[in-house]
Amino acid sequence: MEQPLGIIGLGLVGTALSQRLLAAGYRLVGCDIAAERCAAFAAAGGQATTTVVDVASACSMIFLSLPDSAAVASVVGPLRTAATPPRYIIDTTTGDPAQVEPLATALAAAGIDYLDAAISGSSDQVRTGAAVFMVGGDSDAFSRCAPLLADLSDTVFHLGPAGSGSRAKLASNLVLGLNRLALAEGLVLAEALGLDTARFLDLLMQTPAYSRQMDTKGPKMVQGDFAPAARLAQHRKDVGLILAAAHRAGLELPVSALHAQLLDAAIDAGDGALDNSAIIRQVRRTGSGVQTS
Repeated sequence: MEQPLGIIGLGLVGTALSQRLLAAGYRLVGCDIAAERCAAFAAAGGQATTTVVDVASACSMIFLSLPDSAAVASVVGPLRTAATPPRYIIDTTTGDPAQVEPLATALAAAGIDYLDAAISGSSDQVRTGAAVFMVGGDSDAFSRCAPLLADLSDTVFHLGPAGSGSRAKLASNLVLGLNRLALAEGLVLAEALGLDTARFLDLLMQTPAYSRQMDTKGPKMVQGDFAPAARLAQHRKDVGLILAAAHRAGLELPVSALHAQLLDAAIDAGDGALDNSAIIRQVRRTGSGVQTS
């Protein structure tokens, strides 16, 4: 590809995407509001710029990896009205489907194809190509972007029109988060019953209770290693979107509502910036009767 790719947002996932693309031989132009992230991006081989308009002037295809839909809206406005707007926006943000669909319509009117390419997997999994991409958007635009997405992952699903990827991500994240919570609670019980948790985890992985969270989050819980691959506070944002989407659909999700309360308590206790496997710390606090403000 002669023209470089753009990437806006160089947090955990954005950095992992950029590393994956650089390793595949792509040239990248990117920016982030944090100067230290831009410096790390440049040190890794990317071209850091100051503004999103600078990215648009250099790239016809731009990835977004941002915290939420509000951040996406703040970035897309300048991209849409830039002197040289991009032709494609591939948005990996876990966003609100209710905002994704009108955004895609507005961008299409400006001649920009928008794909909501939600990712299932941590930044570590993105970096190794093990993440799953769930994509919504125009089928022709998806076909044109498919070779690029294939360089990021072997598992890419096109699920339908814009918003489909975001909706699938919320339903997927519900199951993922509750798997993680169930694992934490099981490990805490095993610990309280006097079992060696590392050996118990090995056993658990051979039983019908197995989930992939045991591979990625089980060792972190057992070892107490909560260096973030995906932050706990970010998952709380996702659970909020899940509950809001369910409410719009006329559903109540009682287990997810309890999950939200536990995540809130963990954040209040200072664990929000830790890896989401740190939910085990809150399970321990709750189980022992420790109160958090």
